[in-house]
Amino acid sequence: MTHAVLERPDLKSLFNILQKAGYTTIAPTVRDNVITYENVTDQSELPIGMTDDQKNGSYRLKKRKDKSVFGFVVGPQSWKKFLYPARLKLWEAHRNGKSFSIAKPENEEKKLAFIGVRPCEMSAISIQDKVFLKSTFVDSAYSSRREQLFTVIVNCTEPGGTCFCTSMDTGPRAKKDYDLALTEVVKKDQHYFLVEIGSDQGKEIANKLPLKEASEEQVSEADKRLNEAARKMGKALKTDGVKDLLYENAENPHWEKVAERCMTCANCTMVCPTCFCSTMEDSTDLSGEIAERWRTWDSCFTMDFSYVHGGSIRNSSSARYRQWLTHKLGSWQDQFGTSGCVGCGRCITWCPVGIDITEEIKTLQECDSRKSKSN
Repeated sequence: MTHAVLERPDLKSLFNILQKAGYTTIAPTVRDNVITYENVTDQSELPIGMTDDQKNGSYRLKKRKDKSVFGFVVGPQSWKKFLYPARLKLWEAHRNGKSFSIAKPENEEKKLAFIGVRPCEMSAISIQDKVFLKSTFVDSAYSSRREQLFTVIVNCTEPGGTCFCTSMDTGPRAKKDYDLALTEVVKKDQHYFLVEIGSDQGKEIANKLPLKEASEEQVSEADKRLNEAARKMGKALKTDGVKDLLYENAENPHWEKVAERCMTCANCTMVCPTCFCSTMEDSTDLSGEIAERWRTWDSCFTMDFSYVHGGSIRNSSSARYRQWLTHKLGSWQDQFGTSGCVGCGRCITWCPVGIDITEEIKTLQECDSRKSKSN
């Protein structure tokens, strides 16, 4: 079967089959009035009949008129927190007389199954693969989690107010790197998921699901909804020449205007599914017998992040915002061969003052310093 159909009542079987295969199932659920990703053991814990209203600096959960299971976009957290934890013990040292020994923490690595991953978020995971698995050094902690991961994509049929995945070519339909992909269709008395298989792992799980062969009408209906979603993006970003634009406009006065609004709170980097800045924290117990080293998330918006002896390299808000945006859309391409942005819109939604990455690039394009030099 090229395409198959999973009826809505049979969604519970997906959870059961994955759990029997030894996976811990992680999926969206509602907590503290937002969509979060947690350990979900049953499909009844999903945000059924809920949607999210997202605007610049605004996020609200609302009830839908139907019983869509995945009728929302993304919340403040990304799947990154499971593959690249916000706080991770790297090692601990124990005093042994006048010497000491180093021991790695015994972290039990579980097989994880992500259910409800959006296409833009799968692209974000693939980008982090480039950072942690395909660079000069492999991150062993990330690798051990990633190699056992099972991903169930849910294609987007209703984009949010701050989404711009079509501009970044990351959605609303998943193209690769998944095990199973679902497209939810709710229509009158019909409620089903169109299923596509993306890997041998996915095929193995799909063979255990109560699937039926999809009709041409069902495939066409799913395609129609995905095409409509692509046309209804909340935002857009013109990416042509954006890397050179940022490189050549380091001294553009617009950065100072952004800084007048930017609080350097680091919200944009904390909610971003691809940001990976970190720092190291060392601690010693009161007896002096045990020392530990932890890796924790950090942000290029913090003063300490760029601190060297004598002071911080980037001591102004404008310099820190410029660094983030230039790296995200510019130098990331030189480092990893891809943009660091997937168009999920989280940085726009969760910025306290509603700074919009798409509008900032548009403004830079309009006031490009290269244009003023040529005139």
